[in-house]
Amino acid sequence: MTSMIRGAVFFDVDGTLVPGTSSGQHLADRLGHAELCRDAEARYDDGTLTNQQASLIDARGWADWSPADVRGFLDSLPVVDGIAETVEWCRGHGLVPVLATLAWDAVGAYLCERFGFERSCGPRLEVVGGRYSGQVAEHLDEEGKRDFARSVARELGFGLGECAAVGDSRSDLPLFAEAGLAIAFNATPAAQAAAHVAVTGPDLRAVLPPLAAWRDPLSGR
Repeated sequence: MTSMIRGAVFFDVDGTLVPGTSSGQHLADRLGHAELCRDAEARYDDGTLTNQQASLIDARGWADWSPADVRGFLDSLPVVDGIAETVEWCRGHGLVPVLATLAWDAVGAYLCERFGFERSCGPRLEVVGGRYSGQVAEHLDEEGKRDFARSVARELGFGLGECAAVGDSRSDLPLFAEAGLAIAFNATPAAQAAAHVAVTGPDLRAVLPPLAAWRDPLSGR
């Protein structure tokens, strides 16, 4: 990290870093409750389930599995190209890269370890005796995701208006409404409409030109 921190960039996970599926669906496929998870995610997307309700359905499928089991399944998680390079660019330009996501906390911890994000948020599953109980220990919704970003920005000495957010869907809208730069990446129409700029492609580095122009509009570097 450069000695001068100039803000933060908050990255979503599902649909943004994880393309074509979600981390929850990827894990449910391996944990054995794929159809239940798929239905719950679809109902959250169309607004007929809250995030808390969808999380409770998904959590039951984790019962009796261990964190080590899940960590092994995450090694095959599909991700877009260019994540490590984008994180490195952010750090080199004084922007702290952070995950602001509704993916389970185990997913955020894995991506922080793999790619170097500073920290992450996410709902937390209960672990009893070294195994998941099938219950949710701590919920998180889209407003909580925004509040996490607010808290991180405040710790760094900034407001959200001095930070950027990269996301793709419904859960990003409260954060997009307050970020100084909201980038819709491979996003839904609603997220594109709420963002300052929209980009598409298989590589996360597509967000770097708008980040550079926002952070240093005179140079564009």
